[in-house]
Amino acid sequence: MNHLAHALLAGPEHGLRLGGLMGDFVRGAIDSSVPVDVRKGIALHRAIDSYTDQHPEVRSLKAAFEPPYRRYAGILIDIWFDHLLARDFSRWSPTPLAQFSDGVTQLLRQHDDELPEALRRLSRYLHARHLPAAYAEREMISEVLSGVGSRLQRSNPLARGLLEISRLEDELAQTFEAFFPQLVEFSQDWREDYRA
Repeated sequence: MNHLAHALLAGPEHGLRLGGLMGDFVRGAIDSSVPVDVRKGIALHRAIDSYTDQHPEVRSLKAAFEPPYRRYAGILIDIWFDHLLARDFSRWSPTPLAQFSDGVTQLLRQHDDELPEALRRLSRYLHARHLPAAYAEREMISEVLSGVGSRLQRSNPLARGLLEISRLEDELAQTFEAFFPQLVEFSQDWREDYRA
């Protein structure tokens, strides 16, 4: 999943949400100096990614991507799922998308000194482009894919990824509809177990 989904699935607690946003930027063991709720948010991020990668619906969807896109199917799916989530956000959250998005960027800015450098750069990018709310706009998805592709070391087709997404748009929407409610339930259960 991508930034909007991780922020939403982390729930309303700021520490968990901050950790959920940090998850892609922390490798290996989590430093014990990190506050416990942020560590739990990072762990939740990893659990969400693992659940998503192993889910039969998502695995089947990845196989539907044609080369050369199949190698990058996980990235394409994650970003498009954030688009689908943003486009219909009121279905998943009582907080309006623009307000939720502003809260995400504000949270990151408040903790700027604690963020890994790559997340600091992402925070500035999100703020400048009104993300994650702008994920609702199809044109923004094309820009985001180009940006991700430019940061990868090897040559890749992500800048043209919207072409493959368009080909699979119905399958992507059907998979999201089947999968995302299960992911919401998984995340809620995980957070409940964390509190226990």
